[in-house]
Amino acid sequence: MRDLLKGRAISDIFSWRSPSFTALGRDAGSLSDDELIQLMLQEPRLIRRPMVRIGDELVVGADTKSLESALGRS
Repeated sequence: MRDLLKGRAISDIFSWRSPSFTALGRDAGSLSDDELIQLMLQEPRLIRRPMVRIGDELVVGADTKSLESALGRS
């Protein structure tokens, strides 16, 4: 997963507003990167989607502007 991110924070791909995360009752500020990865491996719904790699750029979530920019359609 770290290879996929290429320098971006693990928290960038974590779905903080997911009902699955809310149900855990965990404090977002208290989780380490390793804990976030473990949670995403245990519960894939905690991974923000869609996730698209275009060249060296990773676009995460429904970010139309970033996706259009990565595709050269800005």
